[in-house]
Amino acid sequence: MTQIFAHRGYSSAYPENTMSAFVAAEKAGADGIELDVQLTKDGEVVVIHDEKVDRTTTGIGFVKDLLYKELRQLNTNKKGGRKEPIPALKEVLEWMTSNQLICNIEFKNNRFPYDGMEEKVIHLVRNFHLDNRIIFSSFNHYSIVHSYRLAPEIETAPLLLEGIYMPWVYCQSIRAKGLHPKHTTISDRIIQKTMENGIAVRPYTVNQEKDMHRLFNIKCTSIITDDPVKAIKIRNQYKKRP
Repeated sequence: MTQIFAHRGYSSAYPENTMSAFVAAEKAGADGIELDVQLTKDGEVVVIHDEKVDRTTTGIGFVKDLLYKELRQLNTNKKGGRKEPIPALKEVLEWMTSNQLICNIEFKNNRFPYDGMEEKVIHLVRNFHLDNRIIFSSFNHYSIVHSYRLAPEIETAPLLLEGIYMPWVYCQSIRAKGLHPKHTTISDRIIQKTMENGIAVRPYTVNQEKDMHRLFNIKCTSIITDDPVKAIKIRNQYKKRP
């Protein structure tokens, strides 16, 4: 069956990229989570999507210009209530040792290079012995090739905004075992052909029911969605089929 990855955790119901969102995704029955990483001014790997903290927290400024202790003082729960800090990646990985989730770590380094981020993330993944449950992805394909060279045992997957010709050939050329395309830019035929050639296909960000039905129907490897609960309900309909 198609796996379900919770995009930035259960982000349709909880603050994105937070421990609450990740825990809720696990409780909902997701097969995996997707999260984004960047580096603080003092080199801590933190889980946040935007290069700036403005949209998702009570603070302002670039992640790269803030110390880890400064970043931790910010609250991602902007609607009020219980404080929800930006997690360090090591906090998420430690939590993952208590479950069986797969984790897609996206390197957010296509705007700022974050020198040494791949090495830091690989070190953390190996420290927690999670090599076989991690997927590295990025729009910066140089970064995932670098990751593969450093840690060939950890799966890599290029992120694509647009369709490319014979994507399985490209993935094989950079030793990637997965492909993460925007779901509106890839056809059923190309998804199936890519999977036939041994490449996992995990389209993002699949939130509409019709799109979920389309991808479940062709047994796509995985989908990445903001709403794992909706996705699981729809996937259950396919489990009942002969």
